[in-house]
Amino acid sequence: MAHTLKITDIEEVTHDVRKITFEKPEGFEFEPGQATEVAIDKEGWRDEKRPFTFTSLNDEDHLQFVIKVYPDHDGVTEQIGKLKVGDSLIIDEPWGTIQYKGEGVFLAGGAGVTPFIAILRDLYKKGKISGNKLIFSNKTEKDIILKDEFETMLGDQFVNVITDEKPKGDHIFLDGFIDKDFLASQIDDFDQPFYVCGPMPFNESVMGYLKELGADPEALVFEE
Repeated sequence: MAHTLKITDIEEVTHDVRKITFEKPEGFEFEPGQATEVAIDKEGWRDEKRPFTFTSLNDEDHLQFVIKVYPDHDGVTEQIGKLKVGDSLIIDEPWGTIQYKGEGVFLAGGAGVTPFIAILRDLYKKGKISGNKLIFSNKTEKDIILKDEFETMLGDQFVNVITDEKPKGDHIFLDGFIDKDFLASQIDDFDQPFYVCGPMPFNESVMGYLKELGADPEALVFEE
């Protein structure tokens, strides 16, 4: 069943990421980490559906997405970047394969962090976030989504990796790529769940390294 819902707030998270808050239908429920198909309620765009993950929590009275805008792609996210408060989105029922299976390590590449936002917010709200770690890879420091919130929730269990510039921040910014040696240096227990989300090359390489380091393939959680 599709729902047409008005946007109530739009906020810039980074130079190319928007937080979009919109109405929540009565009785609409979802699990942290779930996504839905989204279209823009405008002529020519209603059939152009794309998957986005809910970043709000189920007990809140609104829905929210954190979406990276690609102005040069001439597509849905470019149009989303032009939306204003009062415009509408069309969303379907929730679905998704990234679900929390216990304390572990979250590994995200860029906008791939979005399925983890609601999961970590939910754990933080319940006082159950300790024992989890987020390793977040971005091209530059200005690309880091919700940096302050992740620092508040995770403290020194929030580790940033910067690939395309020399980090200028404090010790939490590590210079380089997430490779096998890096994972071995950051993780002391490979017998725990690993949550992986990012561009496909990121997912494939990280999951390959984790398996080589002894992670149980059954404990790897990723969007299929």
